[in-house]
Amino acid sequence: MPLPLEGITVVALEQAVAAPFATRQLADLGARVIKVERVDGGDFARAYDSGVRGGLGTHFAWLNRSKESVALDVKRPEGRAILAELIAGADVFLQNLAPGAAARMGLSAEELRAADPRLIVIDMSGYGSGGPYRDKRAYDMLVQAEAGLISVTGTPETPVKAGSPLADIAAGMYAFSGALAALVRRGTTGEGASIEVSMFDAVAEWMGQALYTTLYTGAPPARTALGHPVISPYDAYPTADGPDVVIGVQNDRGWAALATGVLDRPDLVTDPEYATNRARVGNRAQVDALIAGTTSRMARAELLRRLDAAGVANASLNDGHGLAAHPQLAERDRWREVGSPVGALRAILPPITFGDTEVRMDPIPALGEHTDAVLAELGRDGDAIGRLRAEGTVA
Repeated sequence: MPLPLEGITVVALEQAVAAPFATRQLADLGARVIKVERVDGGDFARAYDSGVRGGLGTHFAWLNRSKESVALDVKRPEGRAILAELIAGADVFLQNLAPGAAARMGLSAEELRAADPRLIVIDMSGYGSGGPYRDKRAYDMLVQAEAGLISVTGTPETPVKAGSPLADIAAGMYAFSGALAALVRRGTTGEGASIEVSMFDAVAEWMGQALYTTLYTGAPPARTALGHPVISPYDAYPTADGPDVVIGVQNDRGWAALATGVLDRPDLVTDPEYATNRARVGNRAQVDALIAGTTSRMARAELLRRLDAAGVANASLNDGHGLAAHPQLAERDRWREVGSPVGALRAILPPITFGDTEVRMDPIPALGEHTDAVLAELGRDGDAIGRLRAEGTVA
């Protein structure tokens, strides 16, 4: 079976994380994604770090497989003309340039859709196209702070940002789902769409319960590190041989199962200091100390076995090594190899799994790897391409 987005062309004037995450998912599902990069180094995420062998950045390797790279100077008139030709043949145009930059190049949603009403235009930004923060710089950590996520993450003493770039990922997910929704609607109405996604709006939505708790109680939830502000026990607990094991008890039945099946303390089921979740939250330190006193004497494997046997929710507190070697990924064949400018790289399959076909896992492109081929599609011959390269319009 073909992938669902085969035949769809996406042109992306993108950089960093949020927009490339959105378009990589479109590419995973079969879309042709033409990534337009600067001639002088390309997407700066290529050089965020040199964690992949050969100096390729880990962010870029994660976000840019299955794309075609065209290195184009869109500040030059002929570069803008080439970009306009690419967009004219596209179903989706997505950009995350600095606020106002696309409009200054004649790439506003209004202008593009006036020329092609079927086009789906997705503008991604930090704070949106209006409001007092419109022109404010927006990096992942800054948006996590501005939208309140950092205020509810960390210990009571120290707020921290999420370790993964959640503001970028959240915005990328909404751009991806917005593109899919617009494509479905276009299939029935014939009309494209103008879509705006901001990192700030995405994280504000993801604040969820923390935001609504503040709205309706007047007080923001406390930071509880790995714990939960209104559920206990819900934390990581030590084992005799490490790593820690996370235990989550959602209700009083779960507490009874933990007390009898793991702690060997059936008396705790009816003890008024522990019997209800409200009581356990009020006595959180005492509850955690009691559980840790038992788990610290048990080997991790034995603790996990007893928790599973008792039906108590649990997880190992893994790091990246633990995830890379995780038996669940291995048993379900979730790893693949993708090509790259530095050779074959290990990559994890995306979460969307089709029963009748596998998602696309094509190579990560070198900067400008597809420039000549794409220009040839647009009708440029070898002499024209050579001239464009010589004058610096393409690379």
